[in-house]
Amino acid sequence: MLFTQKTPEQKRADFRNLVNDGKLHQFPGAFNPLCARLIEQKGFDGIYVSGAVLSADLCLPDIGIATADEFVSRGRQIGRVTDLPTLIDLDTGFGEPMNAARSVRFVEEAGLAGCHIEDQVMPKRCGHLDGKDIVSTDNMVQRIRAASGARLDSNFCVIARSDARAVEGLEKAIDRMKAYVDAGADMIFPEAMQSEAEFERVRSALDVPLLANMTEFGKSRLLNKTELEMLGFNLVIYPVTTLRLAMGEVNRGLDTLLQTGDQNALLDRMQHRRDLYELLQYESYAQYDEDLFNFKVGDTPVA
Repeated sequence: MLFTQKTPEQKRADFRNLVNDGKLHQFPGAFNPLCARLIEQKGFDGIYVSGAVLSADLCLPDIGIATADEFVSRGRQIGRVTDLPTLIDLDTGFGEPMNAARSVRFVEEAGLAGCHIEDQVMPKRCGHLDGKDIVSTDNMVQRIRAASGARLDSNFCVIARSDARAVEGLEKAIDRMKAYVDAGADMIFPEAMQSEAEFERVRSALDVPLLANMTEFGKSRLLNKTELEMLGFNLVIYPVTTLRLAMGEVNRGLDTLLQTGDQNALLDRMQHRRDLYELLQYESYAQYDEDLFNFKVGDTPVA
């Protein structure tokens, strides 16, 4: 129902266990809380909250315009409806190292299991676009050190994302990733790898858990779960997949509605009312309400 069965602390412990069990775990992106419920219902391992998706949902490009408060609010909305651990994108940490620390504390208090912070400058851009700029290694080390030091729950996972592959090349990017691990990063997110060999090279260079980003229309080939597991990765995110699926269907549906004047041809492509109500656990809300108001008020005053 409205209430999940696990505390934030339990979900963070679950996340730690997942990333350390030697298997690959799939975290699809949720563009809203209802989508997160469906991801859990389908049997996935966790939920991802993408900054690109959050920005797009606000009709903004992914260049750092959305605020920390908007990220925290969306993360809280999504994290509270699922017993799965939720991982959130925190862009560059929203400022200087102290801002990164404060942002981490906010999303930890919002009940999330972990976050990633990247080494781009502001204004940032999508990790699979050209023309990115990155901060110095020292600057990013300060961000990660501040972020990891800000958490109260040691199971809250701080992930360092490096966009350096596109700017400095793979070997220098790996040197950066090693420095981020030394600064306290629990996991590394090597962004925009261009081949399986590059994923493999990162794995051989680092001993911490690794996150792969399988975003559509990007620099990386869309590797399947088996391939990523064989490459030694621990977590894969599909950040924009659900939003792209939804908006693609909305686009086609609106065209049909405009052309035909009704939605009859669309019914078999829609989520049925009964399926929506099942996902919302509508019946349990009704039962809960009946249990609360299962008495009659008599005419005799209560002493």
